[in-house]
Amino acid sequence: MPDIWQTMSAEETAVRLQVDTSRGLGADEARARLERVGLNTLEKGPDIALWQMFLNQFKDFMVLVLLAATAISGFLGEWSDAVTISIIVLLNAILGVVQEQRAERSMEALRELTSPEARVVRDGVEIKIPAAELVPGDIVLLEAGDRVPADIRLARTVDLEAVEAVLTGESNPVCKHTRPLEKQVGPADAGNMLYMGTVLTRGRGLGIVVATGMATEVGQIAGMIKEAEQEPTPLQRRLAQLGKGLVTFCLAVCAVVVIVGIQRGEPVYRMFLTGVSLAVAAIPEGLPAIVTVALAIGVQRMINRNSIIRRLPAVETLGCATFICSDKTGTLTQNEMTVRRVHLAGRELEVTGEGYDPKGKFKGDGLDTQGADFAKMMSIAALCNNATLVRNNIAVGGLFRKPGQKKDPAWTVSGDPTEGALLVMAAKAGFWRERLEKKMRRLAEIPFDSDRKRMTVIYKTAGGRTEAYIKGAPDVVLGLCTHFLRDGRPVPLDKRTRGSILAANSAMADGALRVLAVAYRELSPGMNAGEAAPEEIESNLVFVGLAGMIDPPRPAAIQAVHTCRRAGIRVAMITGDHRLTARAVAREMGIAGRGSRVLTGAELEEMSEEELARVAENVHVYARVSPRHKLRIVRALKRNGHVVAMTGDGVNDAPAVKEADIGIAMGVSGTDVTREASAMVLADDNFSSIVAAVEEGRGIYDNIRKFIRYLLSCNVGEVLVMFLAVLGGMPLPLLPIQILWMNLVTDGLPAMALGVDPIDRNIMRRPPRDPQESIFSHGLGWRILSSGTVIAVLTLAVFGLSYADGRNLDLARTMAFNTLVFLQLVYVFSCRSEHATIWELGWLSNPHLVGATLISAVLQISVNYIPFLQPVFHTVPLGVHHWLTILGVALLPTLAGTVLGGVGSRLRERVTYLRV
Repeated sequence: MPDIWQTMSAEETAVRLQVDTSRGLGADEARARLERVGLNTLEKGPDIALWQMFLNQFKDFMVLVLLAATAISGFLGEWSDAVTISIIVLLNAILGVVQEQRAERSMEALRELTSPEARVVRDGVEIKIPAAELVPGDIVLLEAGDRVPADIRLARTVDLEAVEAVLTGESNPVCKHTRPLEKQVGPADAGNMLYMGTVLTRGRGLGIVVATGMATEVGQIAGMIKEAEQEPTPLQRRLAQLGKGLVTFCLAVCAVVVIVGIQRGEPVYRMFLTGVSLAVAAIPEGLPAIVTVALAIGVQRMINRNSIIRRLPAVETLGCATFICSDKTGTLTQNEMTVRRVHLAGRELEVTGEGYDPKGKFKGDGLDTQGADFAKMMSIAALCNNATLVRNNIAVGGLFRKPGQKKDPAWTVSGDPTEGALLVMAAKAGFWRERLEKKMRRLAEIPFDSDRKRMTVIYKTAGGRTEAYIKGAPDVVLGLCTHFLRDGRPVPLDKRTRGSILAANSAMADGALRVLAVAYRELSPGMNAGEAAPEEIESNLVFVGLAGMIDPPRPAAIQAVHTCRRAGIRVAMITGDHRLTARAVAREMGIAGRGSRVLTGAELEEMSEEELARVAENVHVYARVSPRHKLRIVRALKRNGHVVAMTGDGVNDAPAVKEADIGIAMGVSGTDVTREASAMVLADDNFSSIVAAVEEGRGIYDNIRKFIRYLLSCNVGEVLVMFLAVLGGMPLPLLPIQILWMNLVTDGLPAMALGVDPIDRNIMRRPPRDPQESIFSHGLGWRILSSGTVIAVLTLAVFGLSYADGRNLDLARTMAFNTLVFLQLVYVFSCRSEHATIWELGWLSNPHLVGATLISAVLQISVNYIPFLQPVFHTVPLGVHHWLTILGVALLPTLAGTVLGGVGSRLRERVTYLRV
């Protein structure tokens, strides 16, 4: 499609799209355009219709065999069996559809939460909106690390480069500009355009959206693009393999039951139907669906705890994490630089308050907040500053409050955090830049850069003077000073005073504070602020003071680090800060001790891969580290056998995040590139959310083990009941229709309820799980076989005794039928923990399980007493003494397990005591 925007100027593009580039679209106009052109999303493949999802439930081989058996039943005139089996198969299919829909809704919610945002100008205000709501004419702001959200005609650029491999296949960055082209060209040669899906690697820019959704270049190429299927987790693959093995084993057992039964004289039709029914009941065909639902529920739980899972295998891997490598700023700390100390003319002041809230006090000996020195320090902090203090997303000068608002809203800073700290400090003293600038006018600015290590602004004061205000690195600024401010007057800066200032700077730095110096000078009337050289302006300065600031640790992160230690997870802090700052913060966080080693990027550069792998095992603090070093750290830890979680936010962090077993991107400060490379996104950039996700990951795996234990134990019990009865020459204890009914009543709701079981309160006191360990490890396989055997033996005992008592086969089968069901419904509560009894957990502590069990129990009881169901299920009404027997037998394994468990616990405590 011809791209007419390439040959237009930015101004012509704005006119064509009816937008003012300085104000952007109005909210009403944007809404109208969105209704007209639709969402800025690519079409995905057609959703599976409900009827298709329903039909898919009948593709399973065993279900097809069961349907064939139903047809045979009807052909032979066994209409009650045929109808009942059909109803049960239908109910199973409905349950499967419900499970699939629930999982899909969870995944859809996940996709919505991970959708990117775009920074736009609307009604003259810069805001963030979901990229899906962009419309042609929107003014978009972009910077390095962003993924381009639509097709955009550039209007302003500063050193802007983009990688357009997604569109052109070329991986080298392409320089961008704003000039109109002489003729229309392909995307690879369109230097004044940005295209959806490409990635900015350098610089920043402003552009006008010219196409969205399927009208973009990527949209046209994609055409009828389909949503990629979710990759199965390693656990799902292992369970699929397990399922194949179980199918083979169960079919063999069922074949033996059928053959032996026929040889004993049982009707061929009944034994065929028994074999098929037993196979359907024994094979846990619902296991993959329940695992998927459990994973989806886990994802939703993590979302509630600010962790957004982008790749499902991460849920499983989280429970195996042994090392978490975390950025310091914003993850372990609050990412709200806060001034803690001020040095003025030999006086030390302490500043109270938290974060960006401009509430706080100044404390110190001889403090005069009305003095000229203090006022000058605060004025320069506010004026030599490009940050903006924001409340409720509205830039304010300390005067704004919403009508009827009772509490102060949250405060944030738009701009550099260090400048934000100075701005907040000044506001605490009552010096708001917006108020000061009503009396003063900014004339010029000499911006900060890493070579100069300082920033200067020039103002025309209310008295008509022209003054330059400077802030920067203390050694640099002090080197430009010839005087210092004392009692409102410039005093010559002697060697002794210079030494005391440097000593104050060192003391602050040793306390992990980042220090900035503040100075000023009055410019002579003949000096042109806009034309004078920076060296001329930034000379003969008057030193005013020092401000020491820190990004304070998050209290929740300190507790999370402690939790990690208890859970056998090691934490490494990675920062670009200096060694002293890194060590001080790590000690406060509990990550490192007094004598712990701090490895710097420079030291890391000198190490071979083998040396780094050896050293990394005992290093928990990395300072002055660059993104490329993070990649080496991840590889070194993985080489040592660790399961590594790594955080990242910048575009250069993406390789390390992708290399990690669990790559974690920042949802607030992270770039789109890093989020794309990650397996998990932190919605709040908070380290404690990582630990919460690890806890949820462990809990999900625990719950999967719980319902595997339950389902397979019950299936083993059902198979053994029939197998042992046939081998022992007993009448069939269960009829095919009863087996199918049990499969519906006991396998569905209770198993799903185990998937939402509350997390074990001691789960973060266990060591991490080995990712290679079998799902049947720690005795789970033995529990399944032993529990299944106990269920089978007790059921056969009740059947045998009931049959021997009166030779009433229908009564004996009814007793066996109900005993087996209630054994399973009581046993499900024992599956909730491998370490505690149900009496310790509490029978009612999982209301979902209680509800599911009650529903199953009511359904089971109904087939004994509803007249038209009795002939269908071949049941007879039971008396009170029958039910007392059934319930007593059902509770017997749980009571025995409690007694044996208590004895075992006391023995373990005794052994532990003797060892101590």
